[in-house]
Amino acid sequence: MKLTIKYFASVREQLDVAQETIEIDAQHITIDGLRKRLVASGPRVAEALREDKPVRVAVNQEMVTSSFVIRQDSEIAFFPPVTGG
Repeated sequence: MKLTIKYFASVREQLDVAQETIEIDAQHITIDGLRKRLVASGPRVAEALREDKPVRVAVNQEMVTSSFVIRQDSEIAFFPPVTGG
């Protein structure tokens, strides 16, 4: 399954990458499952997306929960919570 992953704000700064396309050997995967796979890919990603860090996720520009099931050719965006002021 081909996925486009986008990183925003402090997540992008930590990873020093704004976007990447990855291949996952599965027909579908949850956000939580994807996050765990990404965290396992290296220490920088592990730090940026670690489980105890508040990170919001959107799939195809709609906010989703960690149990949302991702399908082929989806665009996934990771970003920190935004506060106003």
